[in-house]
Amino acid sequence: MGVTVEVHRVYRYPFEQVVASYLRKYPSPMEKHITAVETVEEKTDLSTGIVYRRRIATCQNVIPEILRKVSILKVPDIYLEEESWLNMQKRNMAMKTHCLTWTQYASLSEESVFRESLENPNWTDFTQKGRISVTGAGLLNCVLEAFAQSFLKQGVRKYLICILPNGLAKKALLFLHLA
Repeated sequence: MGVTVEVHRVYRYPFEQVVASYLRKYPSPMEKHITAVETVEEKTDLSTGIVYRRRIATCQNVIPEILRKVSILKVPDIYLEEESWLNMQKRNMAMKTHCLTWTQYASLSEESVFRESLENPNWTDFTQKGRISVTGAGLLNCVLEAFAQSFLKQGVRKYLICILPNGLAKKALLFLHLA
């Protein structure tokens, strides 16, 4: 079992503006769970112009206190690693994110792409696919996946409704399902 999220959105802003906003959006008072983002590696391929970045995000542990009675869940912070490849010539940025915490018990993976919209070169398409799967927590697997599903629904709703101003998107499609 696992929880899968897919999002597609069209921003009515140019690629450069959307990517610049994304790269500087954390930490933010609008998203209190992400407390820090540190760029640990950045390099540019001189032959292609592609900028590679590796960042580590520090997130508050949002698992309910009752579940944190289990020792493996009793950590103050969760760490995520994000890798991105920015190609300004082709006007796209691909990203891969995975969780560095609890790797022996769960996996979190996310792939995202920002690219110039085919509908309008001054707009930006965004697609994201993410998956959380809990496998090493015994009877807690289903409970933790149910919590993850609820948390992801809340987060995506907040992102689509609160963080992004009204009118920013032409389309917003959200699919949240159990895999």
